[in-house]
Amino acid sequence: MTPEDKLDIAKQLDKLGVDVIEAGFPISSEGEMTAVKKIAAEGLHSKICALARTSRKDIDAALSCNVDRIHVFIATSPTHMKKKLKLTQKEVLQKAVESVEYAKEHGVDVEFSAEDATRSSEPFLTSVFLAVVDAGADRINVPDTVGFCVPKVMFNLIREIREKVKAPTSVHCHDDLGMAVANSLAAVEAGADQAHVTVNGIGERAGNASLEELVVALEVLYGVKSNINLAEVFKASQLVSRLTGVPIPQNKAVVGENAFAHESGIHTHGILRAPSTYEPFRPELVGRRRSLVAGKHAGAHGVEAMLKEMGLIVSSEELSQILEKVKSLGDKGRKVTETDLYSLAESIVGARLHRHDRILLKDLVVVTGNKTTPTAMVKLLVDDRERSSSNFGVGPVDASINAVKSIIKDIVNFQLVEFRLESITGGTDALADVTVKLMSETGRLVSARAVNEDIVMAGIQAIINATNRLLQLEER
Repeated sequence: MTPEDKLDIAKQLDKLGVDVIEAGFPISSEGEMTAVKKIAAEGLHSKICALARTSRKDIDAALSCNVDRIHVFIATSPTHMKKKLKLTQKEVLQKAVESVEYAKEHGVDVEFSAEDATRSSEPFLTSVFLAVVDAGADRINVPDTVGFCVPKVMFNLIREIREKVKAPTSVHCHDDLGMAVANSLAAVEAGADQAHVTVNGIGERAGNASLEELVVALEVLYGVKSNINLAEVFKASQLVSRLTGVPIPQNKAVVGENAFAHESGIHTHGILRAPSTYEPFRPELVGRRRSLVAGKHAGAHGVEAMLKEMGLIVSSEELSQILEKVKSLGDKGRKVTETDLYSLAESIVGARLHRHDRILLKDLVVVTGNKTTPTAMVKLLVDDRERSSSNFGVGPVDASINAVKSIIKDIVNFQLVEFRLESITGGTDALADVTVKLMSETGRLVSARAVNEDIVMAGIQAIINATNRLLQLEER
């Protein structure tokens, strides 16, 4: 991320209510130091922390950023001390104490981490923690650096440390074996005062404990409220995904696209009667919306509810026919979008449907080439009034979508979540089948499809179809 990206994320984290933001590792690069300085100077409510190894050079770099806290770390496991640091236990202990004392001399809050703590000798680990607390460390941190721990072991380790070391205790868990959140919760159960987390669980290798999963679990399962404003969780998740370029898995807990999507007939029937039957908490808690999906597992109740949301009331016989066609498409491996469902209903119900699309494509011109920045000129009819714009992009489709977005930004803003292209026929004249999925600012998801001999035309028409669907839903 650029310093500007990191500042944007820090502002959202502050809005989210994060207690402490570890803004970066200043010694690692000039850009990293610039980012930490910018964030520290922003005047946020969150405390700003910088990372440093146990060296004066690192600590001086962190101090130059005017942060509230410095997070000092050194490894304490036999593997790290012998193979990476080439240091003895005595040398590690000395470096830890000296670095904490040096940082404290400059009047900052100091957190000390024993890297790879869960693979360290417990007596040595405890001796290091006792020594750094005596040296002035304000809190200690227990990292599960390679995700090697299990909740029961983590619970026992934190409990033992809490009994012997009288200082606020933190935990830092990695997700190599998929247990970062579970281990963090176990640490909290054992008395940990703080947990290190990341938005969307991003981090080295398999990532770190997920902020959204941990705070929701604390509130929903334990009845423990953090300072996090849960309604801002989804916005933070989307921002981090966009700026880092790391997509959110569809099945990701809390913030994934499918987290509150229901297709199974059994599930949708239950959800429509009482959401608690198949949802552990309300999607609105984290700024999300529930969605129903039409597919091979769909039931009559779910499809009927989706049609009602479109403003369509159908008879029992018509519903059965629509459902049969939906299942048939699903059995063929086709994903049934909202526009597909409307078209199926239209083919069965016929003249009773009068859909009014607010946005129509009138003209599209794309210029691209080896030495030419892809440029698109788009002309739309928006509420029967002609509007046009041109824009650039990394390719012709991207340029066209940017042009469309610039034309309609005053009536609807959306984020492109998915763009999928399939070829219906073979050869260079193959029909392009494009399916898109858009998300509104309120977190509402819609999908649409378009088919055309021209890939760009198919993509833009699919975008416009989805946008019209989005406008219909928002208006209703």
